Amino acid sequence: MANYKLMVQDVIKKADVLLEVVDARFPDETRNSEVERNVKRSRKPLIIVLSKCDLVSKETLEKSKSRLSKIAPTVFVSSKERYGTTMLRHKILEVADIQGREILIGCLGYPNTGKSSVINGVVGKGKTSTSSISGHTKGVQLVKAGSRIVFIDTPGVIPFDENDEYRQGLLGVKDATHLSDLEGVAMKIIENACEKNKPALEEFYKVEIGNENVYEILELIGLKLNYLKKKGEIDEIRAAVRIINDWQQGKLLI
Repeated sequence: MANYKLMVQDVIKKADVLLEVVDARFPDETRNSEVERNVKRSRKPLIIVLSKCDLVSKETLEKSKSRLSKIAPTVFVSSKERYGTTMLRHKILEVADIQGREILIGCLGYPNTGKSSVINGVVGKGKTSTSSISGHTKGVQLVKAGSRIVFIDTPGVIPFDENDEYRQGLLGVKDATHLSDLEGVAMKIIENACEKNKPALEEFYKVEIGNENVYEILELIGLKLNYLKKKGEIDEIRAAVRIINDWQQGKLLI
């Protein structure tokens, strides 16, 4: 973790503006309070970028933007839909207020929040390699985005003292092949979906949810998917893997 702390400190020191890229589905969970405090101490501008905004409703986005804008200027971006990148570019130029030279942008965030994709969206070309697998950006890269903006692309900033497998599953930091409690992670996804948009969960899996607890909903989904063992029992593990994959691949929307 010491290496990550040193990298973050170095990026903050070199950059004129810092971007904190967070997942629009989990803006609070993917914020890093220590990074934000370090940026505040540096007295440099911070922009919060809500990435993957195509995976949540417009109403949810507006609520998140309104709340986070009290902390720092906030822009939502969908690299997939090519939305928000021009607005982000304008916001960078506005907060930097630098004339006569290039503006260096430090891009920070958790693994798999979409930092490289956000950069590519502003650049307009695939100049930095991207991947849905967390940790793809192995080292710091400089990426030019036109005549005035240069990005510092970094590996994901793993939360200091982060050992929560359920949170890592929700955020896509670990996929189903690297999770030990598949049912537990799937139930966390179900719990979150029920809290934020239960009709979307029901529609996606074609189930009707009443007063069932999260484990019973997992079984309900497994039954609907016809994931059964030899004796006709529901295969909860297989159902859990399907839910985790659907969530992490952006198929299950809230």
